Amino acid sequence: MSAHSGPSPYTQEDVDLFREGLSKFLDAECPPEKIEAWSRNKIVEREMWTKGAEFGLLGLSVPEEYGGMGADFRHERVVIEEFGARGMEGWGVPLHNMIVAPYLIAFGTEEQKQKWLPGVVSGEIVLAIAMTEPGTGSDLQGIRTRARLEGDEWVLNGQKTFISNGQTADLILVVCRTSDNGSRGISLIAVEGDRAGFVRGRNLDKMGRAAQDTSELFFEDVRVPASNLVGGIEGKGFGQLMQMLPQERLGIAAMGLAILERALKLTVDYTRERQAFGKTLMEFQNTQFTLADIKAKAVIARSFIDSCTEKLIRGELDAATASIAKLWITETELEGVNKCLQLFGGYGYMNEYPIAQLYKDARIDTIHGGTSEVMKMLIARTL
Repeated sequence: MSAHSGPSPYTQEDVDLFREGLSKFLDAECPPEKIEAWSRNKIVEREMWTKGAEFGLLGLSVPEEYGGMGADFRHERVVIEEFGARGMEGWGVPLHNMIVAPYLIAFGTEEQKQKWLPGVVSGEIVLAIAMTEPGTGSDLQGIRTRARLEGDEWVLNGQKTFISNGQTADLILVVCRTSDNGSRGISLIAVEGDRAGFVRGRNLDKMGRAAQDTSELFFEDVRVPASNLVGGIEGKGFGQLMQMLPQERLGIAAMGLAILERALKLTVDYTRERQAFGKTLMEFQNTQFTLADIKAKAVIARSFIDSCTEKLIRGELDAATASIAKLWITETELEGVNKCLQLFGGYGYMNEYPIAQLYKDARIDTIHGGTSEVMKMLIARTL
């Protein structure tokens, strides 16, 4: 029995070939013991980023003239699904590829693209984006990190937190305030990781996704060239974020579905073997109905993500639809993984069982990229 709902109408030959190659690469380079070591160490070693680049995993959507594949969101979904099938949510490639690189692709000046995109593909530059601050959370207009222009340099001061790839990143896109003109005073400024005054805080100890390095970042009179302003025009940051957040939220929904499908597969396999009261757990109607309900919702989720993927590729995915995808799928993910863990009984509470790790890994998906409550606010505006 496969947890997947069948072939997507949008899988095409190039995508299938990429999936086949990626699957072989991950099977060879990311055995379970290595994935477990990442979680223990709370970071993926830099060598893996280099190997991923050699395979062609990094910067999938970067245009060919800058060294990339010129791929689209279908390929990004392949990465999410193949990572999810192996419990590899902690390796921040989807963040690098699907969330951060598109800002440089869509809004970067030609100089910025030539300067940074080849390194994004080669693995020389690992990307992060710094939005969240200790007192702001999902309220991007409330950010306090500031940048002032002095001559031909921007000078940054402030603090960020919960920044994924924070220990590893070589280039961080920092959401900061460059004037007091409301949302029009927000800009994105790229900060190289070796700049004086830039300090990485500790690698944060999280409930789940331990392999994902997540950090506090501090900026104290950090000076970068004026040319590091993403897009070259001050005050465009909020609009840039609003254009890219639908893709990020659809990506999180896809991550949530990958976790749910893996949890379903693990639970089906377990309940077919586990005996209770003289028969397997799968022979009980309660088990069948519980898993049937999860399977039905996973099929619906995959169909909706397929539809949203098609809209995204056509440039038609609006913020409300992406918010619906993130809200419903991630909430469904949490509900489904919880029910799967229940069917494992006491074994589900043991960290050595993958279902326990999935339970912890899933919990962030209704929070990052905008909480479920924020998604409801965005959807409510369309009523």
